[in-house]
Amino acid sequence: MTEQLGGAVIPTGFDVPVEPLRRAAHYTGEPGCIAEARGFAAQFLEQLRTEWCADIDSRTDGELLLVVSELVTNADQHSTGPYILELEGTDIAVEVAVYDSNAALPRRFPRNPERVGRHGLEIVHAVASRVTVQRVPVGKRVCARVDLK
Repeated sequence: MTEQLGGAVIPTGFDVPVEPLRRAAHYTGEPGCIAEARGFAAQFLEQLRTEWCADIDSRTDGELLLVVSELVTNADQHSTGPYILELEGTDIAVEVAVYDSNAALPRRFPRNPERVGRHGLEIVHAVASRVTVQRVPVGKRVCARVDLK
């Protein structure tokens, strides 16, 4: 954006591109890692509110923490090594990515309220606007986009 004052163009600073907020954390799979990942994501959301003036309501806040919990829990249960949680966000959306050492792609089961367990990916798909899975050299990357409302 620019303003004109007496024929001179004065930049207002709002037209400067801004990089998304990015943070990553490494987890070993020790007890308590899932709670640590949720805490890390909660801090990220606070920073997004402060630095991006993101308007994140309590429902979206809870949905994002649920997605983090489900993806980190899956990495914790199905991989043999450490895993990485990456968060990237703006005032529009947050991308949650989890890398783990297991190259097997996760399986999404059909809805079945009588089934006990294995609802994690089903929940992530219900909450996220986009879910992608890809193999990477060290295993796989599962990414979910949560739109901010």
